[in-house]
Amino acid sequence: MGIKERDKRFGVTAVEKGLITLDQLFDAMKIQLTEEIEKREHRLIGTILFDMGVLSPSQIDEVLDSMAQRKSSL
Repeated sequence: MGIKERDKRFGVTAVEKGLITLDQLFDAMKIQLTEEIEKREHRLIGTILFDMGVLSPSQIDEVLDSMAQRKSSL
């Protein structure tokens, strides 16, 4: 699984859980894309959302736990 697929799932999961809005996800994705175009260090969507002040560390853990549960049920 590539980084982009993992980030997409993280963002979608966070939206589905009601932790962020779709607009907040799009803003984070725009930041990520801009940083990649500028050849800056790659940051995960969760890190960007944290730096934006949108998600707390415990909310990031909640999303990751949900993703792990989903993966184990496949």
